Amino acid sequence: MTGSLEIRNLSGMVTGRLGDPVAEPEVIRVEDGLIAGFEPGPEPDAVLDAGGAVVMPGLIDSHAHIVFGDWTPRQNTLGWIESSLHGGVTMMMSASEVHLPGRPRDREGVKALAVTAQRAFDSYRPGGVKVLAGSVIIEPTLEPEDFADLKEKGVWLAKVGFGDFNPQADAAPLVRAAQENGFVVMNHTGGASIPDSSPVTIEDVLALRCDIIGHANGGTTALPDSALLRLFEAPGAIQLVQAGNLRSSTEIIERAYDADALDRIVLATDTPTGTGVMPLGMIKTVCEISSLCGLAAPKAIALASGNNGAVLGRPEGVLEPGRPADLFCAFAPLGSSCDGPLAAIEFGDIPGIAAVVVDGEVKAMRSRNTPAPDGACQLTEKAR
Repeated sequence: MTGSLEIRNLSGMVTGRLGDPVAEPEVIRVEDGLIAGFEPGPEPDAVLDAGGAVVMPGLIDSHAHIVFGDWTPRQNTLGWIESSLHGGVTMMMSASEVHLPGRPRDREGVKALAVTAQRAFDSYRPGGVKVLAGSVIIEPTLEPEDFADLKEKGVWLAKVGFGDFNPQADAAPLVRAAQENGFVVMNHTGGASIPDSSPVTIEDVLALRCDIIGHANGGTTALPDSALLRLFEAPGAIQLVQAGNLRSSTEIIERAYDADALDRIVLATDTPTGTGVMPLGMIKTVCEISSLCGLAAPKAIALASGNNGAVLGRPEGVLEPGRPADLFCAFAPLGSSCDGPLAAIEFGDIPGIAAVVVDGEVKAMRSRNTPAPDGACQLTEKAR
């Protein structure tokens, strides 16, 4: 976005960082899509009166099943990505286009699918959501040199766990080749989730050494309890998803907290899948983790924003000068017994979203999916 926006009358800001999770800026000033500072500047092109809302970083869903366009074949549903914007999601990452009907498995077809998906979303943002698509499925038909070719074409994500490896640990040499070419690689974890795939055990996870341990709490079938502690022996982020096992999530959070390793935890949805289309999947997971694990709401939000941005090497997810102005304004839900949206999250209630901003541009006002907010935002634009 070109132009300027100033967000005024906010009651606080969640930063997206674990170390200093909250701030109280006077305003949030945005210029050309980036946060320029927290003090008033020249009269902006637009003013968003937050009405006393708490501003939070846009949520990053690091495990979404994207195919082409704003459509999911698994549920035959249109418009699900744009609907996720109304749940505070401003960015999502493909967990590979594995649900494409008749997806190719040959070497050229596997690469072509990744390139096509990446190109399809390179400049297409459903509802304003930034989509990181084109995650190549690591199949035995690929060769190590394919990753340099794919990287040159703009593909930098990879997924292991759905290819024809048995055991999945046999894919480790291709994972190393992908990582050496700058790919962010995620592995499936737990039981098989689609026909013709195989489970990924803790031994597979330790051998694969991926950047993201995908749905470590199961997608949907979790690892045994005895394997959960061993997740911390592997490198990379440990991903917890809405479509997984909530009991396992709480066990992993407890272990991460005890080990001072919350910086390794990232949240995602692993939807749309058989679990369904869940536009509020990210904020619902934040509420569950905060309320059931006793984790302060700003820190739970950081697991869904700044932590995801860090593992993906992206500037989004943290609200500070120089970073993209991807954020949403939240209130307690109407009728809540809680004082403000952060207290509501810690109680387990989904807050009411009253505005969503992506790259400094207001993409939605009152959410059509969250509970009604106990307050409202107002946008005023300079006459042209």
